[in-house]
Amino acid sequence: MLTTEMTFLLIVLTCMFIALLAEVARPDVVLLSTLLVLLISGVLTAEEAFRGFSNEGLVTIGFLFIVAGAVQKSGIVDRFVQAWLVKSRSEQGVLFRFLTPLSFFSSFLNNTPIVVTFTPVLRKWCEKHNIAPSKLLIPLSYVTTLGGTITLIGTSTNLIVHGMLIANGYDGFSMFQLAVIGVPITIVGILYISVIGFRLLPIYESVEKQRKEETKQYIAELTVDESFRHVNNSVKDAGLRDLQGLYLIEIIRKEEKISPVKSSTLIQAGDRLIFTGLISTLAELQTKKGLTVETGSDLSLDDLRNGNTALVEAVVSHQSSLLDQTIKEARFRSKFDASIVAVHRNNERIQSKIGDIKLKPGDTLLLLAGTDFLQQHYEAKDFYVLSPLNKPKQVEGSTWKGMLSLSLFLIMIIAVMFHFVSMVQGAAFVVFLLLLTKTVSFEEIKGYIQFQVLLTIASAFGIGIALSKTGLAQMIADAILSISIPLGTIGILTILYITTNLLTEMITNSAAAAIMLPIALQFGYSLQMEPIGFAMVIAIAASASFLTPIGYQTNLIVYGPGGYTFTDYIKVGLPLTLLVMVMTVTIVTFVTLQGG
Repeated sequence: MLTTEMTFLLIVLTCMFIALLAEVARPDVVLLSTLLVLLISGVLTAEEAFRGFSNEGLVTIGFLFIVAGAVQKSGIVDRFVQAWLVKSRSEQGVLFRFLTPLSFFSSFLNNTPIVVTFTPVLRKWCEKHNIAPSKLLIPLSYVTTLGGTITLIGTSTNLIVHGMLIANGYDGFSMFQLAVIGVPITIVGILYISVIGFRLLPIYESVEKQRKEETKQYIAELTVDESFRHVNNSVKDAGLRDLQGLYLIEIIRKEEKISPVKSSTLIQAGDRLIFTGLISTLAELQTKKGLTVETGSDLSLDDLRNGNTALVEAVVSHQSSLLDQTIKEARFRSKFDASIVAVHRNNERIQSKIGDIKLKPGDTLLLLAGTDFLQQHYEAKDFYVLSPLNKPKQVEGSTWKGMLSLSLFLIMIIAVMFHFVSMVQGAAFVVFLLLLTKTVSFEEIKGYIQFQVLLTIASAFGIGIALSKTGLAQMIADAILSISIPLGTIGILTILYITTNLLTEMITNSAAAAIMLPIALQFGYSLQMEPIGFAMVIAIAASASFLTPIGYQTNLIVYGPGGYTFTDYIKVGLPLTLLVMVMTVTIVTFVTLQGG
């Protein structure tokens, strides 16, 4: 029977889900706000509310962000896969050649930087071989997700469940305990993608090709002559900053290219002003005496680059600080030292004034980026940069440091595998050695750690505690069991899997795992079965996000560059989801639970 406390918690959780689905704010903000409401209302004590911030799983994830960042920085993995990829000539050939090694590497490394790194590599290969990138980018995301289910450190989801098991008095997962499920589903997943999945994938032109074709639709050139009354005045004073539907991205002055353009930049006679936006609104500029529209201009985007700027493609992340405000309000140009040339959403350019666009996760930005952006983007959390830029010197690792990072990482895995140290001890010791040898700096560490992910996880821990404490988890488990018991163990696990998987598609994998685990543990208690099997179902179901671009960050990264729609993910991802579910439930039923 529902108590007052249970009813209140149910209302709070309903509001939380609505806020997450409506994208009222970033997931970490929504979950933290929910946690604070539970604290203020007295549902949780301060110790219970903030227990997640000191949980072993969360601390381990933080350390592993640093370790994986150091290994990624070395570029060893990148060079190996690129050399392996270059020998492929066909779609299926490249699928087999890159899916296998990437699934292996993603079982030990964070799959987000892997997907960010290889998205431009695959697109370049596609352009060279005249193949649509949409045939390869979803497979890239899916296979790294599958590979992450093989080991304890393959994904943060596994570590979250591991940490919560320890908090509930269990031993948690061993390094390769999940491999009994992870290896089979990865092998079957690769076979499905290579043989069937790629046939279901659409053939879309790349954003790169589209932007070359559309250039004249959103690039305008105007020349300033002596009669312009704002010659030698600033851009702001000349009234060129807040134009209706147009955005000044560059000034070409003889052989010099000025970009990004600041409000204080002075206008001179002979300047060529390059605008982007709604070219149909040029009438406003044509009324200004002294400005001549170059209607016959054959200027291309590549012509805008100079030694200090580059054309950059980036995808807006779920963690972006830009999500709750317009581009103008965010002061994008001054904050990132980059001008937005165009914004694509759902494979189409947004037809509105760039400064008024409110960005959404998955939007693809075409940027004319200055030197500050090129130096700092590797530490940015606002977007994933997909252009193959030259790394600045401070982020290039020397060969010996790269080998040291990789060696320490392998030693850590072996030490944990043979139970010489715990996962958190091993990761902490490697981070200590990386700092001691100056392989990584404190500044780099700030860039490697995804603080918003950690905040989401810590907040979800507290919400999970509230579910257990109030008895709501037990009540939900009993309600599900009363319906599913006639279906047997397979039916119960299937319902648990589907519930978790749908939840991870709607919110985040971290929150889904943390919220569903207390319910799964109650299943074990009620059925007098080993709860670890139910925890394994939660870990796999929360990670296996294949149905939407928003369920997992790697799906989001390839969403814009591949030109995909939501239905593309469902078409290719639904059969894979069903395959993974059937295999997971079967293995847990007949191997894990019976073995336990």
